[in-house]
Amino acid sequence: MRTPLRRIGNSQGVLIPAHLLAECGLSGEIELHVEEGRIVIEPVRTWRAGWFDAYRAENDSDVWKTLPLDTDDAGDGDWQW
Repeated sequence: MRTPLRRIGNSQGVLIPAHLLAECGLSGEIELHVEEGRIVIEPVRTWRAGWFDAYRAENDSDVWKTLPLDTDDAGDGDWQW
């Protein structure tokens, strides 16, 4: 698909068709960078978004069900190493 560069103030821009944006999952803010002389447009990703869920899925075991959730006494007394 060819499309012209358009003057936008002191810069230039490109209109990206909606179906391409939807196919790439782009909306809101994007990341732009150059790779090997090409401009790459990517969705902004939160650096650690979903890392724990991904770790849990890869390490599926019952250990998550056996971890104590009660930490009321965590600050009582000195820790012994």
